[in-house]
Amino acid sequence: MTEVMNGKYKIRAVLWDFGGVFTTSPFEAFNHYEMAHDLPENFIRQLNSKNSDSNAWAQLERNEVSLSEFCKAFEEEARNSGGHLDGAEVLDCIHGQLREEMVGALRSISRQYKTACLTNNFSQSANSTNSDTTATKEVMEMFDIIVESSKVGCRKPELAFYQTACDMLEVSPNEAIFLDDLGVNLKPAKTMGMQTIKVVTPTQALKELETCLGHDIS
Repeated sequence: MTEVMNGKYKIRAVLWDFGGVFTTSPFEAFNHYEMAHDLPENFIRQLNSKNSDSNAWAQLERNEVSLSEFCKAFEEEARNSGGHLDGAEVLDCIHGQLREEMVGALRSISRQYKTACLTNNFSQSANSTNSDTTATKEVMEMFDIIVESSKVGCRKPELAFYQTACDMLEVSPNEAIFLDDLGVNLKPAKTMGMQTIKVVTPTQALKELETCLGHDIS
């Protein structure tokens, strides 16, 4: 495995979010849903930011509620915020299109560094639509480990989630780089000592990753 210096520490691992990094952002699909259902723009995103550690979405990602329980609670939260939506339909919005340039970068990185996917997700029992396509499964198989909120009982941005990934990879946070499309998920990782990259576009993110690694990704 390749090792790159991060100050006095050697970079040994690259950690990646999945949705919004390897796929197009679900927020785009949320916006389309909002337009179709006469909801204010970013209504769903703002809904999920309220009581973000204990709301219905957070509970589903920690596998603390079933799909039906989530839908009931999520729809109630929406009504309390002045909107009406269908929880199951909103969940269907999270499946984006794969970004081939990110997949190619992972393929190259995985030959040189330890890799992990850190994903807030839903259990199969909670969401029957949360099944992987063949292409997605092939991407997932490239990672050394996958840390899923629905399985470990905690989620980003909880510190325990990142520590679990580091423990499984047998690296310290200072030896890792983490890519995510949400700043709120990057802050704890940076606090722990990781280098962090906010993914705005694949081109921007991969250029920053090359800078952090000190070499081209190829």
